[in-house]
Amino acid sequence: LFFCPAANSRALLSLSISVGKMAFTNGSELPNIVAVKEVHAFIVRCMEAVGTPSDHAGELAKGLVAADSRGHYSHGLNRLEMYVNEVKSGQCNGKAKPEIMKQTAATAFVDGKNGIGFVVGNYCMELAIVKAKEAGIGWVTCTGSNHYGIAGQYAMQALDHGLLGMSFTNSSPLVVPTRAKQNILGTNPIAVAAPACSKEDSFVLDMATSTAALGKIEMERRKGNSIPSGWGVDSSGKESLDPNAVLGGGGLMPLGGSELTAGYKGYGLAMMVDVFCGILSGGPFAHHIRKWQAAGTSVANLGQTFVAVDPKAFAPGFEERMSAFSQEMRAMEPVDPNKPVLVAGDPERCNEERVRREGGIRYHDVLIGAMNNLAEQLGVNHMPVQRT
Repeated sequence: LFFCPAANSRALLSLSISVGKMAFTNGSELPNIVAVKEVHAFIVRCMEAVGTPSDHAGELAKGLVAADSRGHYSHGLNRLEMYVNEVKSGQCNGKAKPEIMKQTAATAFVDGKNGIGFVVGNYCMELAIVKAKEAGIGWVTCTGSNHYGIAGQYAMQALDHGLLGMSFTNSSPLVVPTRAKQNILGTNPIAVAAPACSKEDSFVLDMATSTAALGKIEMERRKGNSIPSGWGVDSSGKESLDPNAVLGGGGLMPLGGSELTAGYKGYGLAMMVDVFCGILSGGPFAHHIRKWQAAGTSVANLGQTFVAVDPKAFAPGFEERMSAFSQEMRAMEPVDPNKPVLVAGDPERCNEERVRREGGIRYHDVLIGAMNNLAEQLGVNHMPVQRT
């Protein structure tokens, strides 16, 4: 039998927050704090200014705030200008509503109608959850979608219903396959969430199949930093630490980096995601997907897959066993006492706790400046910023 000692779980999480946060995020070094509600309101103002309905703007805002609150700054406010420009230019239809094209008791095929990715993603995940409650599993694949933020936000929706959740999306070609020169695959993220007795013990894996997300390299370029080894290559396919070389004609490396360090595994995972999202949806895949932030009127037409599974359809006691699993991992003796062993989802929970404790999300000066410029272009009020 497995029991759920919530107090022990919270103590372990508290330990990871107190001594582990600096190892996983640079958020505490950022000098500007903006209240969560103000970030949300600013995003809504910007999206409404280009004709997005308020409910759709709210779904997008919720997703960007979730990304920043969890420490995924590359997929939060950093991406707002892209969404604004795509709706403004007509590349994305901010008013579109998804439509079910085909379904069975446990599956559905959805046309996103070129709508906002967050709107399409929420619709599909909610549909998968309904089907999982009725049939034990729900598998929903869509075509005609757009960039939908962090994959983990959709997988995590299943947790509130006691279900396992999964989410996948293909994306614009940015990743150079092992032994190749051309960037032909997307960063194609994988997200898996598993419920436990308490939210602190839930397993939340949210990862790109590249070593690093494009947004992380963009953030380092904004700050004038070099990038770590294994993140990207230049236009000749050679590994580079210069973000300008990677972003200016090069590409990202698959998870694992070079062939010597098993980058072919990340390459294989990226292909797997495109099987689920591009091939299964009948949409474009790999280099057939629009180039990242391409100018003009071409649409992204991304494929995405959302899965919910009811663990009660299998062996009993899933949540208790999941809690025990997480707690056993965290209880392992670390190599460095100042860096405890964590479970997937712990670093993000640490960031969320800091946001609650400080009363807002921390941002870099460069990003605040970019958002002020965007506000002026759109004729909306700036975000109120607290300088620390």
